Amino acid sequence: MRWPMSFGRFGGSLHAGLAFGQFMLLVVGFHTGRREVWLGALAGIALLSLLGWVGALRRRHAITGMPTSRIASAAQGYVELHGQGWPLDLNPLHSPLSGAPCLWYRYQVEHKTNEDKWETVEQAESHTSFVLDDGSGQCLVDPEGAEIVTRHCRRWNEGDYRYVEWTLQQRDRIYVLGNFLTRHPSQGLDAGADVRELLAEWKTDQTGLLRRFDLDRDGQLDEREWGLARRLARGEVEKRHRELRRQPELHLVEGAPSSLYLISNHEPDKLARRFLWMAVGQLGVFFGALGWLAWWWQQPVL
Repeated sequence: MRWPMSFGRFGGSLHAGLAFGQFMLLVVGFHTGRREVWLGALAGIALLSLLGWVGALRRRHAITGMPTSRIASAAQGYVELHGQGWPLDLNPLHSPLSGAPCLWYRYQVEHKTNEDKWETVEQAESHTSFVLDDGSGQCLVDPEGAEIVTRHCRRWNEGDYRYVEWTLQQRDRIYVLGNFLTRHPSQGLDAGADVRELLAEWKTDQTGLLRRFDLDRDGQLDEREWGLARRLARGEVEKRHRELRRQPELHLVEGAPSSLYLISNHEPDKLARRFLWMAVGQLGVFFGALGWLAWWWQQPVL
């Protein structure tokens, strides 16, 4: 069976990806039964469990060590937010498999082959932003690149096909750890560049340009007529800029390099306990793999 490369980004998250890797190493060890293969497999399991322990503790520390910010007063940079999720507009996202309205989805379709093996034939994930509202304000949440841990997971079979669907649903309480940015529509406005761009746009329609500014109707624009066109373009650009400055600020949460970007519909305390137990479990696997590794090391070479 081909496994999704982005497994750590949905429902099962870190734990499921590690469990799958450890299980496959065990399968290899049992399948061969050879001492050297078992040594390599157990060393790999120990390494994966150590990585899982560190990753789970890192996630728990990020959740418990970060105070919850309010959208209206959040500082720019890495923040924790908690609020209610809403679709971006009046036409909500729908999951392709179930057709249910949602904020985010990921799905996987597998087909059972003649060898009784499950092969992934289709998988996809949405990248549409949704709105987070905490009562003090609203911000957009961009799910691109986030590790998403959700309690909504559906699995069902139809004939030789197996379907799995993960979603964040409308009105879920959404927890987010990510990079908070506030942008204003007027940010980065350049009047000179916008005037030049508008004039270049007008030049693409020579007939319309001459009709508007060729005052003496000689089929070309002299310096005086070009000056009129530039003044009118400058006036239109200034009007557009005034309208942009009157628009409200836009808040956005997105991923940041080298920082955990986490989105979940679990409550923060439950999510922290989840990662704590995951760390404990991975530590147990680590010491178990070391003990088994020591036993195989003492076995004679055949």
